Amino acid sequence: MTAHVPRPLPPAGQRAGALEALLVEKGIISSDAVDAVVDAFENEIGPRLGALVVARAWVDPDFRRRLLTDAPAAVAELGIGGAEGEHLVAVENTTTVHNLVVCTLCSCYPWPVLGIPPAWYKSFAYRSRAVSEPRAVLREFGTDVPDDVEVRVWDASAEQRYLVMPERPEGTADWTEQQLAALVTRDSMIGVSRAAAP
Repeated sequence: MTAHVPRPLPPAGQRAGALEALLVEKGIISSDAVDAVVDAFENEIGPRLGALVVARAWVDPDFRRRLLTDAPAAVAELGIGGAEGEHLVAVENTTTVHNLVVCTLCSCYPWPVLGIPPAWYKSFAYRSRAVSEPRAVLREFGTDVPDDVEVRVWDASAEQRYLVMPERPEGTADWTEQQLAALVTRDSMIGVSRAAAP
């Protein structure tokens, strides 16, 4: 993504920063501890659960159908749910369609399966350009989508939050769900990248 000028934090962000600074100053927590918690939610807890959902869909055609028909109920089968996940919609990448998720108004995002939204997802540059020039944005993430593949952009909202099921990588026919889940990244479930190659 192209660089942009950071905007001042909103009041809630300013309060959170002030509270963190006070707790660090008093020796109650460390900045490293806060960073570790944020990193875990951003890269491990949510995305790891989403990866398990995708891996199950890759190996279980009946689960895949349920996921594409009623995503909240399907992920609940795996013990996943909660706030921000009740309006989940799953969309599937294929050889002819590549899906990309954005929230043009704010940063609506399915936390239970993707964790905390990355900073770039909330940026004005991504929110505006993903709709107006999705192929260029995808290229900036290192994802080249051939001209004969349709790019569908899904605009998340409070009523619908999206999970992209990336294409299953070739050469994984005999892999277990755990092995497959390791190939699924947060970015591939937003649609800015593909699942990792084996």
